[in-house]
Amino acid sequence: MRTAQQPATRHWRHAVAPGGLPLAGHALLMGRKPLQFLASLPAHGDLVELRLGPRPVYLPCHPELVQQVLVNARVYDTGGPVKEKAKPILGNGLITSDWADHRRQRRLVQPAFHAARIATYAEVMERECEAESTAWTARRPIDVSHEMLALTARVTARALFSTDMAPHAVAEIQHCLPIVVEGAYRQAIDPTGLLAKLPLAANRRFDDALARLNQLIDRMIDDYKASDDGDRGDVLSALFAAQDDETGGTMSDQEIHDQVMTLLLAGIETTASALTWAWFLLGRNPRAEAALHAEVDGVLGGRAPRYADVPRLAYTQRVFSEALRLFPPAWLFTRTTTEATELGGRRLPPASDVLISPYVLHRDPALFPRPESFDPDRWLPERAKEVTRGSYLPFGGGSRKCIGDVFGMTEATLALAAIAGRWRMRPIPGTKIRPRPQMSLTAGPLRMIPEPR
Repeated sequence: MRTAQQPATRHWRHAVAPGGLPLAGHALLMGRKPLQFLASLPAHGDLVELRLGPRPVYLPCHPELVQQVLVNARVYDTGGPVKEKAKPILGNGLITSDWADHRRQRRLVQPAFHAARIATYAEVMERECEAESTAWTARRPIDVSHEMLALTARVTARALFSTDMAPHAVAEIQHCLPIVVEGAYRQAIDPTGLLAKLPLAANRRFDDALARLNQLIDRMIDDYKASDDGDRGDVLSALFAAQDDETGGTMSDQEIHDQVMTLLLAGIETTASALTWAWFLLGRNPRAEAALHAEVDGVLGGRAPRYADVPRLAYTQRVFSEALRLFPPAWLFTRTTTEATELGGRRLPPASDVLISPYVLHRDPALFPRPESFDPDRWLPERAKEVTRGSYLPFGGGSRKCIGDVFGMTEATLALAAIAGRWRMRPIPGTKIRPRPQMSLTAGPLRMIPEPR
């Protein structure tokens, strides 16, 4: 494995990605087989240049270089064409805001994810996970992707807007969100920007779903302002109460709207995708599945999991951590230089685009022995400490690390434990799925058979 500390005089390997075409560069390879193409690049160099159309783009493949990018958010700011296309959808929230705005926003949003608030949100997680685990029919096939998306939508919506959120509002989010996510990805990968302007049925569905989501969020904000309920224990309450320690300022209604939209889009599909992959991996690894069942039985003794159980569900957490390694939902994100800088000995001019791919790092055999193997115990404390700093980035890193990482890990641990306590998920023979690198690294439909334990 690579060591975390490198000599100051290290000689970085630079390379140009093979297979580029005139004018298009590597855009066709990225469009057809992005995971395979990107995962092949560390063999060529520590910093690899590729072209998406006429523009050069840089992919750091060594974790030390990745860390240089992530920890210097002022020089390597969020940016690139994907960000510009996401702004009309997400507004100026945590994902799309520039460095200065992001610092202020992070200070204001962070209290909504303090430990005491997570404990309150966990009450929603407990109820929804138990409801999900009791809703299935023995030996009747289910689409695990659909079920996990419905579960995480209910949890996230009710944590955002209160535990008493009306069922029809949750259903509205469940209906609209996949359409918005799919449409956002179509726009993000269209280099011309023309696709979104065509009178296509898919575009009409996207526009309608986005408008409905925006209207729902606005209604929730108006309802909060019109009531005198005080702190409802939800994220929206925390956002309204947030006050900047440095300036004393608060968030406007539009800022709150943008943060809620960001949290909805970032907090539902990502966790659902990773949970789907976890069930897929467990279904193909009987020993890991048996270890999960043994821990759940030993800790819970047949009852539903509670928030207080999470620290004792160590193997369950390792299962999810390993699923995140193999199939990180945030498989690719971009940064843009705000000034001339140097990365790995290469001079980058202002407005240079840098790609960060957790998928590439997580699959590098120099960083993770037997990277294709599903091995939850690689996250045992004595083994995890050997993992090179900066090589495991399921939640990103630096000041832009996912603000909901603890929320997501807690939700996933409770979901795995609740379902594994009742069911053994059997893969349907012949089922084949492939990662779908879209806004998240999804599995697509995954049909499995729940057998009672």
